[in-house]
Amino acid sequence: MSSLHRPPVEARVYVPAPGEASDVEPMPAGDVTEGVVRVGGTIRRPHQPQSLAVAAYLDWLEDAGFEGSPRFLGRDAEGRDVLTFLAGQCAGPVPEAWVQSEELLASVARLVRRLHTASSGFVPSAHPFPPRFPAGAVSQDPAELVCHLDVTPQNVVVRDGLAVGLVDFDLAGPTTAFKDSFNAASHWAPLRDPADAWAGWEATNPFRRLRIFADAYGWNDAERRALPAFGIEAAALSYERMEHNARVLGGGWARMWDEGVGDMIRRRGAWLEANTGRLLDALSR
Repeated sequence: MSSLHRPPVEARVYVPAPGEASDVEPMPAGDVTEGVVRVGGTIRRPHQPQSLAVAAYLDWLEDAGFEGSPRFLGRDAEGRDVLTFLAGQCAGPVPEAWVQSEELLASVARLVRRLHTASSGFVPSAHPFPPRFPAGAVSQDPAELVCHLDVTPQNVVVRDGLAVGLVDFDLAGPTTAFKDSFNAASHWAPLRDPADAWAGWEATNPFRRLRIFADAYGWNDAERRALPAFGIEAAALSYERMEHNARVLGGGWARMWDEGVGDMIRRRGAWLEANTGRLLDALSR
């Protein structure tokens, strides 16, 4: 819908069309957000403090011609956010063998690059993203570009073996394009200690996969040289943030912390440091 014909996000109310399907299908639970369901051709999500900022961002992406994100339709009679459903396949909690496709990997990188191009110029002025952390509590990202920030295999919609869409914009917010693309590469290579490898992924080569992502996204020479140190610093910051959220917000954050995510993040940082030379070699040769 054109921005000239749709009401502002805070005033948008979703009214089902006559005869619209009303069957309810629970969707896989995310790490933090629960209670997401599919109703016909829509997704219903609990309304959250960042919902209107995300809705405005999705409107911007629609106007920019980016077809890989849901559209915000409004809030339903129960107060839930209503989004369009993106048809396709998403990975399970332990990504299946088909997720290892190098063609899929490259398409993920290209999709993230298209997202960043479409995001350029968006300023969340009417509905700013709430601060992720209290001032001074945890370091904040530079606010250069609003991005997805959670491009995991579980949040990428795949059709015919290629990435076509992104779902779950709960963590979207201001950051940098390099931070968002690095996060995506970390999930998809993946960059982690072999002790934390997903079952069935033990034989994959993260260095080769990182190079495929880098080439498909289009990292420049400076970004490639900066990646190991950037990743080590990002792991330390991620540990700090996860610990803060587990302690202050509880819920899914506390559950992940109790399950050992903090130790896994520390192992990832140590692995990146120990493999700095191999990472640089893979990215430069």
